[in-house]
Formats: sequence, structure tokens, C-alpha cells
Amino acid sequence: MYLDINRYSFNTYKKELRTLIALALPMLLSQIAQVGTGFVDTVMAGGAGKEDLAGVALGNSFFITIYITLMGVMSALNPILSKTYGASKNQTFGDIGELGRQGIWYGIMVGVIGMVLMWFAIVPFERYFSNLSPRTLVTAKQYLWFAGFAMPSAMIHRALHAYASSLNKPKIIMWVSWLCFFVNIPLNYIFVYGKWGMPALGGAGCGLATAIVFWVNAIVLGAYIIKDKHFAKFGLTDKFSPPNLRQFGDITRLGLPIGFSFFIEVSLFTFTMFLVAKLNNQQTQTDNLVAAQQIVISLTSLIYMIPQSIGIASTVQVGFSLGKNKPHKARYISGVAISSAMILSVLTALFLLVGRYDLAQMYTNDMTVIAIVGVLVLFASAFQLFDAIQCVASYALRGYQITKIPMIIHIVAFWGCGLLPGIGLAFYGGMGIYGFWTALVVSLSVASVLLLWYLERHSKQVLTKPSELLQ
Repeated sequence: MYLDINRYSFNTYKKELRTLIALALPMLLSQIAQVGTGFVDTVMAGGAGKEDLAGVALGNSFFITIYITLMGVMSALNPILSKTYGASKNQTFGDIGELGRQGIWYGIMVGVIGMVLMWFAIVPFERYFSNLSPRTLVTAKQYLWFAGFAMPSAMIHRALHAYASSLNKPKIIMWVSWLCFFVNIPLNYIFVYGKWGMPALGGAGCGLATAIVFWVNAIVLGAYIIKDKHFAKFGLTDKFSPPNLRQFGDITRLGLPIGFSFFIEVSLFTFTMFLVAKLNNQQTQTDNLVAAQQIVISLTSLIYMIPQSIGIASTVQVGFSLGKNKPHKARYISGVAISSAMILSVLTALFLLVGRYDLAQMYTNDMTVIAIVGVLVLFASAFQLFDAIQCVASYALRGYQITKIPMIIHIVAFWGCGLLPGIGLAFYGGMGIYGFWTALVVSLSVASVLLLWYLERHSKQVLTKPSELLQ
């Protein structure tokens, strides 16, 4: 059977599942908190008006594209740190501290690049979306400017996130993320609606709140890591280390394919959002479509955190097992992670189906938008299983430090079977926005089949010790 899922007893399965859950649950809760800030942005912007919601949708789509792409590059730190930790002895813990310091330097560099990209995008953004209502366009431009300041802190946070999670301390990430989630709510309220003497920025205020929250997130998490006794033995702050270009090269070689894979996946949604804004020449109808698209993406992003958290846990556990020279265990953990994500995906699909209209009403009271959301959620329900498989398989392969083949698979699936056919169905097949979502279901199904096949193939190839028993 795939990934030797039937190799061991059910008790062994439960043991490994408990280990994954213990690592994944805090990260899931932290991811929900982080994505929940986007949910709050959407709700607050919707309260300011449909045009504000559409503007935030477009600005946030670009922000998320840059953020997730660069986060993918930064995620190379996870398998590097976890494998080093798995192979380390007490006398080599200093190597982990050095990796942590270089990760922070790398995050600063990557974050500045992201900030510049955000600001440089404002002018072409304005020209491309000239067909939108003036308020929608101004909101989107101001959102991009404010959110650009979040990028350096976001990447520093990702370096600290990798450090803490790879050293089996994910709970602090959860607590800090939830602290920032609750801070984000009053900040949105103040900046969007102009409270406590602040000007009413409308939807653009969500971008300013986002920037502040990301800096709080990085500072608080960093302060905890510095003070916590668990991390003291790794020596993160024992000395000052200048940027090490050799280690930057190691991170980049592993991280660029991951980042590009992330870009390929998220760009499918981002480009779809941008193309949806071009589907209709009537500003009112365009705003309806963009608002509905943003609502469904907000919902599916929250749900995606479930397989993503399981996937991150599998990266850490697979890398740790390989560092301990236990390839059978690494392969089995991959199977446990994927099978559990598949079961949960069925539940999330049912949740979306049953509650689609009630969920839409949390964001808006516009009946036209709610009706569009009701149909789009049917497509989102259909791809839950495929999305869970492809997500966890990708992360498990990163635990093996395999990144280039998943990147190629993502290109074929998400662009070759998703974006390009979606454009054809939407603009030339008469299906409109539903053409994009039809192609999305197809693309995720292709990705899930290919990634699962490659994980099965590669994990079998690294079994260099056939007599090894799971411990």
C-alpha cells in the first residue's frame, strides 16, 4: 500500500498521529490566527462598503502572493533546522544557533525585497485596473502602500517561526499569533472607521493594521525565544554573526524552488482575482464578482490551514527522522499525515456545503454577492480532498529536501491545467467566473495525483536499511 500505511499496527498509527497532532495543532491554531487577520480585514472592509471590500480584495491578493512566495523561500529553514537538530549532539547545538542567526539575516534581506516589490507594483496596478470604480482603486493602492511596511517583519517572523517549530516549541507561535489576532481587531476598527481621532481610511486602514500587527508578531516571538530556557542551549543570542553568504546560498538553493511552488499555487488564485476584475465592463457587476471571489478565498484560506499545519508537522518529523537515519519511519509518517488530512478534508467539504450561505452572510448583506458566493463554495467543496493531498505531499517532500520536482508538478498542474484552461473557459467558453473555478478543481486533482505518486516513489528509493524497525 502507498507509503507503507499498513506496515505497522493501528496502535503505531495512533502513536505517530498523536505526535503529528501535538506538533500540528499549535501551528494550526497559529495559522488560523494569522489567516484570521485576513478574515477580520474582509469583514471590516465589507462593513465600510462593497467598493472598499473589492479594493482590499485586490490589494490583499497581491500582498498574499508576495508574502506566501517569500514565505516559501524562508520555509527552507524548517527541513535544514529539523535535520540538523535530529543529527545533533549536545556539543553541536551551536550549529543550530548559527542557523537561527543566519535565518534572521536572511529574513531581513528577503523582507526588504518584498517591501520594494509591493511599492513598485502600485503604478502598474493602477493602470491595469483603470476600469474599476475610483474608490475601489484608491483603496487598493493605499492598501498596497501600507501593507508594504509589513514585509520585513513578516520574513523575520518566518525565520523565528522555523526556529521555534523545528526545535519542537510550536505552542509559543500559537500564543503570539492569537495575541496579534486580537490586537488586529481594534486596530482595524480604529483605522477603517476613523476612531480615537484617527482619520477614516476605509478599507486601506486594513493595510496599516496589518503592518503594525506583523511587527508586533515578530518582536514578541523574538523576545520570547531570547528569554525562554528551552532555547538557551542552542545559543541563538550567544554571539553576533555577520551575514554568511555561503549559508545564504544553501537556504536559497533549497528555498527558491519551494518559493516558486508557493507562487505557482497562490498565483492561480491571485491571477484569477485580477482576471475576474476584467470579466465585466460594468463597475457594479465587477465589484460584485470581486467581492464574492474574496469571500470564498477568505473561507478556503482558513480551511487550508488544516492540511497545511499537518504538512508543516510532517516536514519537521520527516526531516527529524532522516536526521536520525530512520527512512522507514519518515516514509510511514508521510502516510499517516496524508491519510489523516484526507479524512479531515471530507469533513471540511461537508461544512462548506451545509453552511455556505450562512458563512457568506458573515461578510456581507448584499444578496447578489451572497448568491455568487453560494455557487462558488460548491466548487470549493469539490476540491477539498485534492487540496489536502497535494498540500501534505508537498510538505512531506520538503522534509526529504526535495523541492524541484514538486515545483515542476505545480507548474504543470496549476498553470497548465488550471490558469490557462480557466482563462479559456471564463472568457471564451462563456462560463465567466465559474470557468476559473472549474479549472481550479481539475488542477488540484492533477497536482494531488502527481505529488502523491512522486512521494511514494522517492520515499521508497531512500529506504537504504530494509531491516530497520519503527521505533
